[in-house]
Amino acid sequence: MKRILLIEDDRDIAELERDYLQLNGYQADIVSDGLLGLSHALSGVYHLIVVDLMLPKKDGFEIIKEIRRNLEVPILIVSARSDDIDKIRGLDFGADDYLTKPFSPAELVARIKSHIKRYERLKGPIASTVLQHRGLEITPASRKVSVNGNPVTFTAKEYDLLFFLASNPNIVFSKSHLFDTLWDDDFCGDTATVAVHIQKIRKKIETDPAAPEYIETLWGAGYRFNA
Repeated sequence: MKRILLIEDDRDIAELERDYLQLNGYQADIVSDGLLGLSHALSGVYHLIVVDLMLPKKDGFEIIKEIRRNLEVPILIVSARSDDIDKIRGLDFGADDYLTKPFSPAELVARIKSHIKRYERLKGPIASTVLQHRGLEITPASRKVSVNGNPVTFTAKEYDLLFFLASNPNIVFSKSHLFDTLWDDDFCGDTATVAVHIQKIRKKIETDPAAPEYIETLWGAGYRFNA
């Protein structure tokens, strides 16, 4: 049974979320403050973490940053804060999705199912094979990446994009193809987010992001991992 962590200080909302998740076959744990929520999240036993932004003791942004330093588990933000700046900040810190309150519990369950399914599909196909390209090493079993022996931290979506490209070297993929393959239908964005993630990946793996050696841009066509 998949385990979901709900870090939410509104007990009524948290219990409603938990009930819907349980009806759909998930085990859901509720934690009402940020500090305790982070401790639970870092236990590594959860398949997905739902985080509110406005929490006592430690806010959601800090929780997301700390989780991302240690784990690649999917993270879904649920918050009453609907400003684009909050959404962008949350996604930049490593969240995979953002759902604005009020929302349908059925939509929350659907997004959770989708993110877990996508995460498992992307990490599973060649889990025993380590990808190595000129100092870049990707270990799918642990979703770890290193450059010249130095570990590099990625958000879940950055890792998914890098892994997909590195697993299909020397093939050109359009932004539309990458977006359709790696992002959910419910994601509030467009193909521009692919370019943003490519830029972030390059900053982490390229010696000179302005003259990339690994992920090349073919203007008018898309991106190619140069093997």
